[in-house]
Amino acid sequence: MRLLIVTGILAALVAPVPQAQAVGCLSGAVAGGVAGHYAGHHAVLGALGGCVVGHHLAVQKKKRLKEQQLQAQPTAAPATPPPTTPAPTTPAPATPVPATPAPATQTP
Repeated sequence: MRLLIVTGILAALVAPVPQAQAVGCLSGAVAGGVAGHYAGHHAVLGALGGCVVGHHLAVQKKKRLKEQQLQAQPTAAPATPPPTTPAPTTPAPATPVPATPAPATQTP
């Protein structure tokens, strides 16, 4: 019976365990624990608070970096044709104005 219990415990310890998502928690817990210790011997409360805050800040940073990467990527906008410019218009040829003869002046 002991062998069965020991084997079960060893199998549970060796079994793969999913990794926890503790991004930012450890560094926040260390900082919070130290601050809590110096603020009246509340290291455990400081560590818990530091873990929560550190994880929250790490998630915000991850979101901000992801948004910056999305903004840096060129968007797949549909190709637009180049803007059309109107053809240069040439002025209509000037019609010659008939020259009016100068009034005849009579000389005495």
